[in-house]
Amino acid sequence: MGAKLFLQERRDHVITLLEREGRVSVVDLSDRFGLSQATIRTDLDALAAQGLLVRTHGGAIPSDRTDLELSFEVRRRMRSVEKQRIGVAAAAMVEDGEAIVLDASTTALVLASQIKGRRELTVVTNSLLIATTLLEVPGVTVLMPGGFVRRDAASLTGSGDGEFLKQFNFQKGFFGAKGLTLDDGLTDVNSEEVVVKRDWVAQARQVIAIVDSSKWGRVGFVSFASINQVDCVITDESAPPDMVAALRQAGVEVIIA
Repeated sequence: MGAKLFLQERRDHVITLLEREGRVSVVDLSDRFGLSQATIRTDLDALAAQGLLVRTHGGAIPSDRTDLELSFEVRRRMRSVEKQRIGVAAAAMVEDGEAIVLDASTTALVLASQIKGRRELTVVTNSLLIATTLLEVPGVTVLMPGGFVRRDAASLTGSGDGEFLKQFNFQKGFFGAKGLTLDDGLTDVNSEEVVVKRDWVAQARQVIAIVDSSKWGRVGFVSFASINQVDCVITDESAPPDMVAALRQAGVEVIIA
């Protein structure tokens, strides 16, 4: 298995296993990937240096950073395969002539890269990276709120442009999240980002959560959308079946990418 994976794909898979099983061992990973224990130790050391896990004797445990915000680049590499699939599925929902909201999440950035062929599309975002991605796309107009630059997220917050943006009708809003539960809805860890997201959730005619399975059952610091505000959730095949069923019973469309 390991020989068929690129280095980053292998390390992403280690994080996935850690999230699912709660701990990993060098011996087990060596057998699973068909690689030397020395190579696995190097992988774990590299992931520990990024704050993605904590090294233990013979393996690793979760870093317990659920209430802290990792850098954008680190988050971008986590669950990258799943995020790519979710972003592609979300992009398929975007039609020519619409006005949509993209938050500053890593999955929204994937979505942005997939809509470059749209025409007469308006994208409202507080993500500098999304704005840059769409900068030279002739069929897409980008609107950004003003505010302060958050370097770790490459986003703008503290906007004074809320009233200006209220004049627009957003057909769809796409939102990443730190956590998703039935009781708390969509949650995040940064209160400044949450202020922006709450306004956009209230304004979008259709609220679409773009969250990989690792976010299900987790709760971030602040809620920005209740379940009854969410119209659709796009996720991957590892999402917990009981929660998927409960969301569908609550009237939320769930798309498995």
